[in-house]
Amino acid sequence: MVIRAAERTAIERGRPAPGTPAREFPREWLQRHLALERRESSLLGEIRELMFGARDGLVSTLAVVATVAGAGVGSFPVIVAGVASALAGVFSMAAGEYIGSRSQREIQEAQVEAERQEVAERPGESEAEVAYLLAREGLGEEDAATVAAVIARHPEVLLRTMVSKELGIEVDESAGTPLQGALVMGLAFGLGAAVPVLPFLALPLELALPVSAVLTGSVLFGLGAVKSRWTHRPWMRSGMEVLALAAFAGVAGYLFGTVLPSLLGVAGISV
Repeated sequence: MVIRAAERTAIERGRPAPGTPAREFPREWLQRHLALERRESSLLGEIRELMFGARDGLVSTLAVVATVAGAGVGSFPVIVAGVASALAGVFSMAAGEYIGSRSQREIQEAQVEAERQEVAERPGESEAEVAYLLAREGLGEEDAATVAAVIARHPEVLLRTMVSKELGIEVDESAGTPLQGALVMGLAFGLGAAVPVLPFLALPLELALPVSAVLTGSVLFGLGAVKSRWTHRPWMRSGMEVLALAAFAGVAGYLFGTVLPSLLGVAGISV
């Protein structure tokens, strides 16, 4: 992250002065600037996976250890239950992320291939579609037709334009792989799941449970506060939002796992 910040600073220092005509922007500067923007955009996808995995690991594992600790069975069963839940969650979340990302990528590749076939077999139709989409975005009809005609001279550019504007798909070879996303998700879940379990390794049962809850809440708040670095929202509001949503999920899980079964006359979670 430090290297990324230093690189951004260097690029900002080399930015041409305001009012510089577009044709005078150095190609080398544009290449470095756009490459940095793409990397940061890719990083945002990983942040989403980190936030989701860590939050789920924190909340679900806290629910498990709190339930077992409430039965008064001692610290060791709580630790075993927490570790077992964490391991199951790591593999489940990683597999789910991998399958979801891979499926999405395969569907997008099929859609891109269909558009590629259209460009090759029906270039006039593709050009007309691009002109229509540009006009719908605000260009005049004549300007849209002119721009579409220029783009249509280059089939690969025409394909990327159609894929982006018609399907909302950005073809980016630098994007992370499904396996990379799965590893990030699983690791984030595992690190989050470790937080509620740690107090039971060093503290008496009656003290470990409240410490676990406070520690989990603090980490959740910290996740929201750190997220504000990229969302540019107030860190306090962002932290409280994540904490409140996690608390809501925990309370809802307790109600559906304990209160609802009791009302229906079936066994629920015993606490």
